[in-house]
Amino acid sequence: MPLAPDSVPSSETSLVRALGVRQLTAAVINTTVGAGIFVIPALVSADLGAAAPVAFLLCAAIMGCVTISVAMAGSRVSVTGGIYAYVEAAFGPFVGFIAGVLLWLTNVLAVSGVASALLDQFAALVPGVAPRAAHVGVLVLLLAALAWLNARGVRVGTRLVEGITVAKLAPLLVFIVVGAFFVDPAAIAWPGLPPADAIGRSVLLLIFAYAGIEVAVAPSGEVRNPSRTVPRAVFVALAATTALYIAIQLVAQGVSGQALAQQTSTPLADAAGRFLGRAGVTLMLVGAVCSMFGYLCGDMLSTPRTLYALARDGFLPKVFSRIRPATHTPAVAIWTHAALVLAFASTNTFQSLAIIGNVGLLILYFLACAAAVELTRRDVRIDGPPFAPAGAWIGPVAGGVLLLLILSTATAPEFAVTAVVLAVAAVVYALRASRLRLPRPRP
Repeated sequence: MPLAPDSVPSSETSLVRALGVRQLTAAVINTTVGAGIFVIPALVSADLGAAAPVAFLLCAAIMGCVTISVAMAGSRVSVTGGIYAYVEAAFGPFVGFIAGVLLWLTNVLAVSGVASALLDQFAALVPGVAPRAAHVGVLVLLLAALAWLNARGVRVGTRLVEGITVAKLAPLLVFIVVGAFFVDPAAIAWPGLPPADAIGRSVLLLIFAYAGIEVAVAPSGEVRNPSRTVPRAVFVALAATTALYIAIQLVAQGVSGQALAQQTSTPLADAAGRFLGRAGVTLMLVGAVCSMFGYLCGDMLSTPRTLYALARDGFLPKVFSRIRPATHTPAVAIWTHAALVLAFASTNTFQSLAIIGNVGLLILYFLACAAAVELTRRDVRIDGPPFAPAGAWIGPVAGGVLLLLILSTATAPEFAVTAVVLAVAAVVYALRASRLRLPRPRP
């Protein structure tokens, strides 16, 4: 059922389609390779040891199913909002609004946690930043600069993302290439298949390291030829990220051996110090800062578009959907997002913020899988022929089942936080539904 041109919101015509395959691939890699990979190798090693690559491959398979779902849905729905827009097109405004709230909340919590971790890493390099007041001051300057650059235009934001993606990957590639010569083969010898529960714990942990695609595809209305660009970009990014992660894990395990499991704060820096000395420690700390800064850059490009999309559809005040004529960007949404990140990052830690958003992220991925199935069933399309290879439906179906299995391992407190957020979202929708003449959710 191809959609009529007037089904695309009129405000979308004010946006510039400036994102091609290269730019979107860089955005996905940038938002995926964030803070997690600088810490997670030690945590995965504690459960699996030299068998850790099994968890990476399994997690990549799960995220591959999610990626197929995003590619299928993203090639059919090309308006700004990413997964929020896909779910709304598939299931209507209520479920779409729930997806939009989850998308925005998980993104804000994740980037706020990364911002907090960035300041900790930066303080290790520049001791004068350690006091709390200095922390907040640096964060204000950083977020203000990123908001200003992205408010100037989407092309400015994408150039910044492309540049920082190269800068953040360089130390990791040095770590892999140089460290490979110092790997002890005995430290990475196959120990046998680990217990299923250990693999499950590690996969649940690694989901955070693979998360990011939901952020990068949010500016869908600014992507050129989305039916071709979105599938190519997300698949290339997933393959590149998986290869990078496994290589990092093997080098860290091969250099540090059993000691890797105890180096939970800076495992890559500690491993680099074994073969490059103090210069290696500094290199990886700088790499961590660049990586986390890059995550902030990509988020500032993408997450404000979710606020814009919710306002565009009437769920938030219209001021957030205003497009600045001179730059064609949702400037109010961008600056508001920066202020919220400052508030969260100034008062919480990376670990606590990541845990709170974990369940919401998994539910969001499940909704993306369901949306891909429904949009394909109805043959919804907005811009060109969709991504629909033979047997593609297996991806979202398998992804939905695997995500439910992962969700079954979440704790009651994690579900409680998500349940409260969803309850508030349902109340907001009910209050807005009568004014906007939207269908009310069915009991």
